[in-house]
Amino acid sequence: MALKKDINIKRLVLIAVLGAISAVIMMFEFPLVFIAPNFYKLDLSETVVLMGGFAIGPWATVVIELIKILLNLLINGTTTGFVGEFANFAVGVAFTFTAALIYKYKKNIGGAILSLSVGTAVLGVAGAFLNYYVMIPFYTRFMPIDAIVAAGRSIIPAVDGLWGFVWLCVFPFNLLKGIFCSVLCFLLYKRLSKILHI
Repeated sequence: MALKKDINIKRLVLIAVLGAISAVIMMFEFPLVFIAPNFYKLDLSETVVLMGGFAIGPWATVVIELIKILLNLLINGTTTGFVGEFANFAVGVAFTFTAALIYKYKKNIGGAILSLSVGTAVLGVAGAFLNYYVMIPFYTRFMPIDAIVAAGRSIIPAVDGLWGFVWLCVFPFNLLKGIFCSVLCFLLYKRLSKILHI
């Protein structure tokens, strides 16, 4: 019983540490101006969340994401009325929870590739729908929807409305984020697994 309690405490500490590390990584964000307007910023913090989910379990991804967002808000505040933070949390959980859930039942190289691939696809689709139905409508309090679409059209001329903006700008942006984080996780996880597994 004491050993189990000790393991649980170690896992909670590991989750807190991973949340803090991912919050630091989240500060180093950059736009992908060849795909989406510069108010969409890419960060690689989901790499850390993925590794935590692979090591501890899918539920850990939700807690790590939450710690990451709360710490980021404490350090940086919000410039988007919490829209950006909510978006990062929601699509991050969709991505990392899905990948960790699949990996939980298929812990090998093939399972890792499958879980990261499906997670990336879920990230792309969930990000598109969340942007279309939740994030962008809320964000129009700060920026008119015509301006958002025009910003997308200036990069991808085929953007002809909000639906086009979401699928031609937001969707590929999130796919690239998923691919970058997945590749990093794939390359780093085994090297760090001794530290991550308790």
